[in-house]
Amino acid sequence: MSELEQHIKRVNDKLQQLLKSYQQLQKDNQRQSALIDELKKNKESSTQQIESLKEQVGILKAAAGKMNEADKKEFEKNINRYLRDIDKCIGILSE
Repeated sequence: MSELEQHIKRVNDKLQQLLKSYQQLQKDNQRQSALIDELKKNKESSTQQIESLKEQVGILKAAAGKMNEADKKEFEKNINRYLRDIDKCIGILSE
């Protein structure tokens, strides 16, 4: 083989290696993206569960009568927010 053919073969081999590396990186990127999406969903689910549990704790404290003034104000604020939301829904349904 001539020197030019050897040089072309080396370049071709390097291009093939680069292509394989690129394809592997693309697969890794897709896996990482899927993992990120799954973790985001898990985080959102956990956040919703935490909020729900906080509300339950507040309700239990209110039912037991063991709330301090700050908790009472927060609880009243939440109840008022729920009432406003209910009023909005009733208003929308009555239109």
